[in-house]
Amino acid sequence: MPDPATYRPAPGSIPVQPGVYRFRDPHGRVIYVGKAKSLRSRLTSYFADITTLSPRTRQMVMTAGSVEWTVVNTEVEALQLEYNWIKEFDPRFNVRYRDDKSYPVLAVTLNEEFPRLMVYRGARKKGVRYFGPYSHAWAIRETLDLLTRVFPARTCSAGVFKRHKQIDRPCLLGYIDKCSAPCIGRVTADEHRQIVLDFCDFLAGKTDRLARDMEIQMNQAAAELDFERAARLRDNISALKRALEKQAVVFGDGTDADVVAFADDELEAAVQVFHVRGGRVRGQRGWIVEKSSDPGESSEERLVEQFLTQFYGEQAELDGAADESLSPVPRQVLVPCLPSNADELATWLSGLRGSRVVLRVPQRGDKRALAETVKRNAQDALAQHKLKRAGDFNARSEALQGIQEALGLADAPLRIECVDVSHVHGTDVVASLVVFEDGLPRKSDYRHYAIRDAAGGGRSDDVASIAEVTRRRFARHLSDLQNTNVPPGEGRSRRFAYPPNLFVVDGGAPQVNAAQAVLDELGITDVAVIGLAKRLEEVWVPAEPDPVIMPRNSEGLYLLQRVRDEAHRFAITYHRSKRSKRMTASALDSVRGLGEHRRKALVAHFGSVARLKEASIEEITAVPGIGVATAKAVLEALGVAPSAPDSDALPAAMGDDQSRAFR
Repeated sequence: MPDPATYRPAPGSIPVQPGVYRFRDPHGRVIYVGKAKSLRSRLTSYFADITTLSPRTRQMVMTAGSVEWTVVNTEVEALQLEYNWIKEFDPRFNVRYRDDKSYPVLAVTLNEEFPRLMVYRGARKKGVRYFGPYSHAWAIRETLDLLTRVFPARTCSAGVFKRHKQIDRPCLLGYIDKCSAPCIGRVTADEHRQIVLDFCDFLAGKTDRLARDMEIQMNQAAAELDFERAARLRDNISALKRALEKQAVVFGDGTDADVVAFADDELEAAVQVFHVRGGRVRGQRGWIVEKSSDPGESSEERLVEQFLTQFYGEQAELDGAADESLSPVPRQVLVPCLPSNADELATWLSGLRGSRVVLRVPQRGDKRALAETVKRNAQDALAQHKLKRAGDFNARSEALQGIQEALGLADAPLRIECVDVSHVHGTDVVASLVVFEDGLPRKSDYRHYAIRDAAGGGRSDDVASIAEVTRRRFARHLSDLQNTNVPPGEGRSRRFAYPPNLFVVDGGAPQVNAAQAVLDELGITDVAVIGLAKRLEEVWVPAEPDPVIMPRNSEGLYLLQRVRDEAHRFAITYHRSKRSKRMTASALDSVRGLGEHRRKALVAHFGSVARLKEASIEEITAVPGIGVATAKAVLEALGVAPSAPDSDALPAAMGDDQSRAFR
């Protein structure tokens, strides 16, 4: 483990200006990104007596092998650069506010002729308005079920809408008046859009106007003796009131704000945020993160700063393609304490919002009461996390320690990589590589490989495939190590250059020896290699005649099985995908005059055989080397009757010789 004194910069060489710094490990991987008002003051504090540092900071400086920095003009620029680098390099010692799930939102597709209301998860899209997030999808469906009685907007998919339009009959929701049935023309596109806009206004907090308008319409209908319509409006007003009762009013002045609170111990922190829009709680989110405090800075202040930069930075990117009328940053952000750079943070948030954002600590009244409620939620979340994590953490620790003892490793295998090969009788040979860190899958580091030198399909070919994947994986690692001198802010993240402590192959002695031979050839000596055979779950070690037998009920063997099974699943998924593409494209094999090169060019040009089927002769002949006769043969092979091409368009779609021959 590196000594911080070996890479400590000379005190006079560190600038005093604001900037952003990066710590790298001996392999060149960025492990921590930070910013400072004065780089010299902050970086010097990392190299003080390590016993005075927090446990996580101490581990970071003893893991690092070098430090570098970039000077900027202002602290606002430092905030932006720090956020960009954390996103690019994904440093292991930085706190990341990632959700363990994608929170569902209520999406309104205003970019369609007949907008749709639906539950949605994923990236934001332009022209779609979003409400939420909600803790559960059922909460959105319950809201829709209640409000579609008042706002009978479309909720069906495009396929269902098209089918009912063709048969000229509404769906069940249309019959029970929970949809205005635009599919059969019961309302026009403009009338349906107005219904949807009223629905959006209601969720955006403009409830008083809608209720008042409905009461006026109800009284008018009663005065005109249209009691049936008056009764429907009365029921709609009651439904609106029930919907409002489900959303507790927390701010009587209709404030838009996010209320943030933390609960922490020495190692971890629970974060809770309540989203208040129009004075009502519209959504809630929570995270559990590991603490990483910079020296000389309050732990809670650093948590607040990290949350504001990462959460709202990512929200701004998500909503950058969404409806322009919405902003990911509210007018007020209420926090438990103000960091030292609160003014710069407020300026940065105001830039994301496009108008002034107030960052403050609530002192009294409704805002203080809600902040205490959010704080209690954070404390409960931390307590629940610790109760849930106790068993899992102990089991993973026991598993890693068991593997270390069984294999005689110097350290516990905190990073495990596993390779598996998949094929059918030697065709479409592929391999997968999965990664587990601290006993948990790290799916962002998963890789799959198309085997280049595949033939046959016997046992010896599995050995050759294992050797090829091992060579490609660690040759890439060595290549990245030789190119670590990348200027700050440039180049891609090399997170995959980090080598494993334990390299597992699916197989027995031949596969293990092949992988070890490759590592010896490349000069890699700090990676342990083992094989896990399926038949008896034996653990094979290179150059050993007998396997290591781990107890059947041991946590270590169970973890190795999980890693091996995950590699098998990932390999099978990729193999099926590749085989499906090959079998789909095989219909073109029988086309006379269409060789492999032009066949690949066709599929690459159109993206898929399905799109090729929909193409005209003119579009197909636009591919270099494809003439009219070949285009007709392609469509006939795909079962499509070719249509006669437009002769005026032929010279633009093919060569002059081909066009004259066709004429």
